[in-house]
Amino acid sequence: MGNDLKVNMNEYLPLRDVVFNTLRQAILKGELAPGERLMEIQLAERLGVSRTPIREAIRKLELEGLVLMIPRKGAEVAKISEKSLRDVLEVRRSLEELAIELACQRMTEEEVDALEQTQEVFKEAVACGDAMKIAETDETYHDVIYKGTGNDRLVQILNNLREQMYRYRLEYIKDEDKRQILLLEHDKILKAVKLRRVEEAKEAMREHIDNQEITVSKNIKEQEG
Repeated sequence: MGNDLKVNMNEYLPLRDVVFNTLRQAILKGELAPGERLMEIQLAERLGVSRTPIREAIRKLELEGLVLMIPRKGAEVAKISEKSLRDVLEVRRSLEELAIELACQRMTEEEVDALEQTQEVFKEAVACGDAMKIAETDETYHDVIYKGTGNDRLVQILNNLREQMYRYRLEYIKDEDKRQILLLEHDKILKAVKLRRVEEAKEAMREHIDNQEITVSKNIKEQEG
């Protein structure tokens, strides 16, 4: 365990949320590696906080699937497994197809313009090459589609899945060769939405999710090998 964890204090957030965000980012960025044990005392010392917010953060990270509680051993960073990837993406694929179908039918012209603007921001992030920024702008792109469905319950379910998707999203984006493909996929989806072509949009979205599964699955196999 290195000593490079930094707490970014935020006067608007309670300490437990700051600690949670710090540990979450460290896991997503790989600063806390898959399989690494999370020792409350050590983490409290490194972050200069008491054990209580550490314990609360670990509990929340377990709910997100980022941390695993091992009997008689304690907490450790969850490994990315092919099974968990498949489980999450099977659900995501169905929900995203439904979302894009509804968005195609219901998005206002203003919302379509917002999707176009979000794609421009995504392009800029890809050009800069910062993986975290690309992941965030990719997430925002999908958020605009979700909002365009006009279905609050669907948005709520997709938001609940968001945290579990984020790790795979980041893992996909780390593969620099795939970033241009991502851009083209977003363009394809956007074009279909603008033309209100439902089947075309659903097919583009399905391809978008399938490519993510293929790439991340390959990366997992390589890491295990």
